[in-house]
This record gives sequence, structure tokens and C-alpha cells, in this order.
Amino acid sequence: MWQVLGLIGSAVGAAGQLAAGQAQRRAADLNAFNIETDRVRSQAEALQRHNDRLEQYRSNLSANIASFSAAGRDISDRSVKAFLEKQKQIAADDTKRSDFMGFAEAARLRQEATATRIEGRAQQQAATIGAFTTLASGLSDYYRTR
Repeated sequence: MWQVLGLIGSAVGAAGQLAAGQAQRRAADLNAFNIETDRVRSQAEALQRHNDRLEQYRSNLSANIASFSAAGRDISDRSVKAFLEKQKQIAADDTKRSDFMGFAEAARLRQEATATRIEGRAQQQAATIGAFTTLASGLSDYYRTR
């Protein structure tokens, strides 16, 4: 009688371990989904920063041209052209740097999501192994005491 209860307890324990493993896997998949969502949001923010910087450059260019014109400077003058070209280069460098940082952040988040999924699968596998070990131990105890 006690042997049968021990065997049933082992089966219930094994089932609980399997369920826990599945829950850990689902939680890891949900976390990975959330990380991927953050990656998409991060990419959108990077694109917005890029567009904002270009808009700032266009606005500054217009203001600079207006200032030079108001001061009576010819915008075809070499020094004015050099200044405007330098501003253009600065804006291009800023957007390239921002784009690279956005790409790096997206890659980091993609890697994190992958690692989270792998961890969830490993937790589920460990729980499955634990469940079979519990069940085998219960069966062994049952046959030993029977």
C-alpha cells in the first residue's frame, strides 16, 4: 500500500516537474518576444534620431544661408561654402554614428532574445530530465520494497 502511494507520489512529482519546465519555457519565450519588441522599438527610435538630425541640419542650413545673406555675404564665397560643407559633413557623421549605435543595440537585443530562448529550452530539458529521474527513482523504490 505505501509502496503504491510512493509510486503515485513519484508520478505526481514528475508531472509537476514537466509542467514547471513547460512554464519556464513559455516564460522564456515571452521574455524573448518582449526583447524582440524592444529591438523593433529601438530600431524605430534610431530611425527617428536619424531623421531628426537631418531635419536639424536642413533647418540650420536655411538659417545659416539667411544669416550670411543678411550680412551681405555671397553664399558662393569659398569660406561660406567651406563652412556649409563642414556643417553637412558633421550632420553626415552624426547620422552615421547614430545609425551604427542603433544597429549595435538591435544586434545586442537580438542576441539577448536568442539567449533567453536557449535558456528556456535548457530549463525545460533539465525539468524533463528531473521528471524522468524522479519517476525512475520512484519505480526503483517500488520494486525494491515490494
